[in-house]
This record gives sequence, C-alpha cells and structure tokens, in this order.
Amino acid sequence: MDRLEMTGLELLRAVAAGHLPPSPMASTVPMSFIEVEAGYVKLTARAGGQHLNPQGGVHGGFAATVLDSVTGCAVHSMLEAGVGYGTIDLHVKMLRPVPRDQELLAEARLVHLSRNIATSEGTLKSAEGKLLATATATCFVKRG
Repeated sequence: MDRLEMTGLELLRAVAAGHLPPSPMASTVPMSFIEVEAGYVKLTARAGGQHLNPQGGVHGGFAATVLDSVTGCAVHSMLEAGVGYGTIDLHVKMLRPVPRDQELLAEARLVHLSRNIATSEGTLKSAEGKLLATATATCFVKRG
C-alpha cells in the first residue's frame, strides 16, 4: 500500500484495520482508532506514568497532543490522495484533570474545508463521558 496514492480516509481506515502501522506518535501517546468516517474520527487514548508533570498529574500536553491528533485526522479524512496538511493553530481548553491509566475517548469533526484551510473541533472525555478538554484546530492544506 502506497500512502501517497491513498485518500486520507483510505489511509486512516487502513491504519485502523491494522493494514498499515500507526504513526510513531501513537506509541509516544498511546492512541488507537475506534471509528473513521469522512469528516469524523474517534479514538482511544491512555495517559501513563510517562505523561506526568512534576506535581504528579497528567501533563496538559497529553490532552493537547491527543486533541491535535484527532482533529488533524478529521481533516485528513477529507483529503484527496497526495494532499497533506499541518496544524497551524490549536486552541485547547482544559476543563478537568486527565486521569491516569484509564481509557479516554477523543473525537473530532470537520467544521470547514477550503482549498488551503480546514478547521475541526474535538473533545476528550473520560470513559464515563465526563468532558475533560475541548479543542478547535486550524490546518493548512498542502496541495500539489
């Protein structure tokens, strides 16, 4: 499978199905896909001891990284083969402490896609559905 010849949706679904390896970031911050649709992505994540800040809580960068990943994937799911993207702005609101060693759910939806700019919104929730953080992402779309 050539990643450059796959649409964003095809590539993300291939990773979700185990036909392609996940990104290296999915090892640094354990994440895996649950659902991948056009303009919508849902994944699980889990914070561990390696994600703690000096006070012993889960570092805010963990939530920001998960939300950057899920919002970026929502954008990627709408892109044609050979089209790339990169986050140019990520606004994260931390609402509750992120629990350690628990499965978390992140989901994002595409809000807008133009030739060069895309926006998406995402949430990070506990397994019980408590809202932990929200994000809005703006991505540059790199064509040709």
